[in-house]
Amino acid sequence: MKKLSARRRHPLAALVVLLFALAATGGLYAALAPAPKAQADDSSQSLAIEQGKKLYSVGCASCHGMSGQGSSDGPTLVGVGSAAVDFQVGTGRMPAQQPGAQVIKKKNIYSQAEIDQLAAYIASLGPGPVAPTKDQYSPADADVAHGGELFRTNCSQCHNFVGKGGALTNGKFAPSLKGVSAKHIYEAMQTGPQNMPSFPDTTMPSKDKAAIIAYLNAVDTAKSANPGGFTLGSLGPVSEGLFAWVFGLGILIAVAAWVAARTSKAKKS
Repeated sequence: MKKLSARRRHPLAALVVLLFALAATGGLYAALAPAPKAQADDSSQSLAIEQGKKLYSVGCASCHGMSGQGSSDGPTLVGVGSAAVDFQVGTGRMPAQQPGAQVIKKKNIYSQAEIDQLAAYIASLGPGPVAPTKDQYSPADADVAHGGELFRTNCSQCHNFVGKGGALTNGKFAPSLKGVSAKHIYEAMQTGPQNMPSFPDTTMPSKDKAAIIAYLNAVDTAKSANPGGFTLGSLGPVSEGLFAWVFGLGILIAVAAWVAARTSKAKKS
């Protein structure tokens, strides 16, 4: 005990304890501190949000409010998520040119980098649907037949059987899906823009959305070679039934009238 007490009173004892404490603190920090990559990602995300806020203030705040709270000219953007921003801005629908029954697609005025910054800012206002990755919307290994079943059940009432689009009420319409990118089709199903219902992953899993995209790609590429003959605009059974009644029945009536006229002439002679 006397030897231990003597060591504690040694002039270098305090220095040794201090060095040991510093080494232990440094080791704990190195083990528990965030990795440099994570810190860099956080910094990059913060910069994207900052840049997105600047873009928002110039191009969006006049309708949606300075903080995305909405106004009489535009709905709130809190909770719409990055997917809605990528779709609306990526298709040129936003910023809107003028008010109307429905905002139409037009030429995009933002680069993809600027769209990503806007999406990062809007996503920071509240949780919402996240923009999909390429693996989610890629139709490479999707079931085309299953996608056709899903499309006819959930989408054809408005977009028609092969995505040609169609009229709705009060001046609104379901746009044509011809030439629309796979990512934007996926995001439309995620977010339900304008008159369209939304199909989140809890309702329609990613593989089902990819199957619908695969079906639309298949019918789009098959339009140049239709084994069934003339497509009648690919508008479905309504136009086909109308064609059958008007032209088919009209031809039968014309033939019947011609036969009756020939019979009448034969009797007179």
